[in-house]
Amino acid sequence: MLWNSLGQLLNKLILPGFQKQFKLKTPQISQSRKKELLLFQNHAELRFRKLDFLNLAFCHRSFANESLEETDNNEKLEFLGDSILGLITSEYLFYLLPDKAEGDLARIKSFVVSENTLSSISKKIKIDNYILIGKGEEYSGGRNKKAILADCLEAIIGAYFLDSGLKACRTFVLTYIAPEIMKVIENRHDKDYKTLLQEFVQKRYKTYPKYKLLKKTGPDHDRTFLVEVKVRDRIFGPGEGKNKKAAEQNAASIAYKAYIAEMGEPEEGFDQI
Repeated sequence: MLWNSLGQLLNKLILPGFQKQFKLKTPQISQSRKKELLLFQNHAELRFRKLDFLNLAFCHRSFANESLEETDNNEKLEFLGDSILGLITSEYLFYLLPDKAEGDLARIKSFVVSENTLSSISKKIKIDNYILIGKGEEYSGGRNKKAILADCLEAIIGAYFLDSGLKACRTFVLTYIAPEIMKVIENRHDKDYKTLLQEFVQKRYKTYPKYKLLKKTGPDHDRTFLVEVKVRDRIFGPGEGKNKKAAEQNAASIAYKAYIAEMGEPEEGFDQI
């Protein structure tokens, strides 16, 4: 009872004080930018009370650094959004799968809040069309970088939480995360083949896969990487990707699928999680 009373007191007296003192330096919103933000809201199915929050969520560090006006970037909103996303996803899994162990829920969560999944959702709701990035980042293909897109989505979640509260934020998040959870349950999700291969190789051979960059081609803003992976005396690949990490994933996929096919076993799905 004592702790509940103290918690209520903190919420009534202290938190509102923090909120009043809390100010973000947001970029100016022109009429054309306002139309863009309203268009994004319609497409993503959310409603901000203050468009300043949404605009700041789109503001990448590179844009803020190059801006003539003093403005914050979206990194603190991303920090907040990451936690809100984790909370909503964990709560949903807790009630959706009451018979599953903590480790099973954690594995599912790791897939649905991964960079790959979040960047895919970002593309779906066209975040890449509205993100504010600097000229250098634009030239290097930043608008299509998975990390930037995933971070921006988390920033939007954080901004929406501040603007409209947890209930509205939960509705927005689950609109896109719930279908991704079902993909994992039905084994239709994008798999982390590097992790799957490493776990398989460690268990079966007591060793680790070794990745080797073979070459990279193309101009700086449009590189293609080729990577092979060695397991004991076998070499698989090459895997191809727009960055080294993606190429390693593709090489791991080739190796893992080859081993699974040789063993005559299905790929890992929810029943094996």
